[in-house]
Amino acid sequence: MYKQWYLLAALVVCTACASNAHQKQVKTQWLDLPAYQQSEAIQNGELTAAELVAGYLARIEHLDGKVNSVLALNPNALTEAKAIDARRATGEKLGRLAGIPILLKDNIESKELPTTAGSLALLDNDTGRDATIVAKLRNAGVIILGKTNLSEWANFRSESSISGWSAVGGLTRNPHMLSRSACGSSSGSGAAMSLRLASLAVGTETNGSIICPSSFNGVVGFKPTVGLLSRTHIIPISFSQDTAGPMTSNVQDAWLMTALMAGYDDLDKATKEADEHVPAMPASTMVTTDLKGKRVGVVRYRQGDNPHVLAVYEKALKQLKASGATLVDISDFSQPDSFWADSYSVLLSEFHHGINEYLATSPVTLPVSDLASLIAFNQQHPRELMFFDQNIFEKSLNAAPVGGELYRSAIALIQDTAGINGIDKLMADYKVDVLVAPSNSPSFLIDGVYGDHSPVGFIGIGYLAAVAGYPHLTVPAGEVKGLPVGLSFIGGKWDDEKVLRIGSVFEAKHGFYIRPGLLPTYFDKPELTNSTSGWKVIAN
Repeated sequence: MYKQWYLLAALVVCTACASNAHQKQVKTQWLDLPAYQQSEAIQNGELTAAELVAGYLARIEHLDGKVNSVLALNPNALTEAKAIDARRATGEKLGRLAGIPILLKDNIESKELPTTAGSLALLDNDTGRDATIVAKLRNAGVIILGKTNLSEWANFRSESSISGWSAVGGLTRNPHMLSRSACGSSSGSGAAMSLRLASLAVGTETNGSIICPSSFNGVVGFKPTVGLLSRTHIIPISFSQDTAGPMTSNVQDAWLMTALMAGYDDLDKATKEADEHVPAMPASTMVTTDLKGKRVGVVRYRQGDNPHVLAVYEKALKQLKASGATLVDISDFSQPDSFWADSYSVLLSEFHHGINEYLATSPVTLPVSDLASLIAFNQQHPRELMFFDQNIFEKSLNAAPVGGELYRSAIALIQDTAGINGIDKLMADYKVDVLVAPSNSPSFLIDGVYGDHSPVGFIGIGYLAAVAGYPHLTVPAGEVKGLPVGLSFIGGKWDDEKVLRIGSVFEAKHGFYIRPGLLPTYFDKPELTNSTSGWKVIAN
């Protein structure tokens, strides 16, 4: 109901686009290419922005019905693309990504669409503002194609939540197997990029919300150092951990997006050093080099015991070694017993503080003004609580205040554990440039009764990068029974360019890609359904 209301105007445009016979040729030739190559084609006159936008609108209509990744479309996208083409025809110098369509996670404000975080309470949150990172991308010429669905409130409402579900957008599914989770909270951005429903996408992360959906959906995801990108006009969870980041088909696009979005914002004090650490703009054509002289810390203590995942991991490690890197095993790391409890308490405190501030300063009239009224709103709207409760909201309402002794003690412990005594110490002790680990296990089944649960647990050390606020890149490395598995590259604070550079070399050498098959389940794989064994099953 809610999603259909959002999409109506844009789908009229999309239907008209799909009927154009020339559109099929554009789809085949351009839609699956990296954004940097699409940009070059537009600049060279081989492609127009209007053709690209129309192609993606048609593909969304054709493919997204089963996956449900796109929440809202910009009804003016095609008009904006034609305007860019007209400006280019006059010889006007345009931005690096002029005419490139992008999807935004729906907790990131853009002036043409409401920003709902998937919540019915924010259906009318049409602020008319661009988040600072969106303004930077718009200055580079991108076209906001639309918004992607997400785990409601960026998966910070219930301990029994279902990743990819929101009251506004419904459930986003994994395009590789529709019975499997797209993870979260940037579920829609990950699934949309897997299907190549836009040139680029943006997600956000507090702890795992870019990396997990990127890994589960088989795309590149980059969580920058906290403070490299502004968080202004992005619905918050944690001011100590929140960041936006690119979700793309390749590392070079992620690198380019990061460079364009990065920089100081006087409305976000975390960015005070950002201008000193903006990654250099990547060359228009990536020159593949090697990793000679680089030392890579191989995380063993969080690699898990799934033999299929370990096989993917070992193959990726062999590629790093073949590319010239020296591999150094890291088999042990200890953290205080209170780390997880303290980490949770910090998020509870910061969310209460941050969401109250966001709601109180919204330029539009909303039915909620703070966390307490948001909890009451959900209690009055059955759709909000039809699958899971809001016990995180309720705990946050009673959390220790930001700035109090309990909060200060907890945040000091977790940041020291993850940063100075964690990633920094591991890299110094083992004299390595980056740490690598499996990004996560393969996607787990969607469970509307019990919520998210992985039968083999969660692996990797992404949580350390999240809590420390350090850069973390995931690159598709292989597959397990048709489901993608990513390889994580993690560095120290402000090591963003180094992490991206090393990851780009791995990607170029490794060359793994898995195309989503939109299979209902693993049992629907063609080799299983089209058996040639000659056996016939007879049901009694």
